[in-house]
Amino acid sequence: MDIKEEVVEHIAHLARLEFEGDRKTAIKADLQRIVSFMDKLQEVETGNVEPLVYMTSEINHLREDVAKVTITQEDALKNAPQKDSDYFRIPKVLSK
Repeated sequence: MDIKEEVVEHIAHLARLEFEGDRKTAIKADLQRIVSFMDKLQEVETGNVEPLVYMTSEINHLREDVAKVTITQEDALKNAPQKDSDYFRIPKVLSK
């Protein structure tokens, strides 16, 4: 497949980019190399290849999720510039 000027301009428009002169020529060459690589991949026989689900055979060893109190509510509110019994007070940001 040959990349035409119209394709480069269309992709640039969709991406909200502007290319002129040498930059447009360089982008066109890059797109052509990408399409050529994809065409090369189409030639590879993949009929008997299992789909790849994970990139590695390593298994994550996760720790057990145990809930514990790391900071109390009182400690969290201790340095608050404004607080109201159990909550932080902040300026109103939305109006009805």
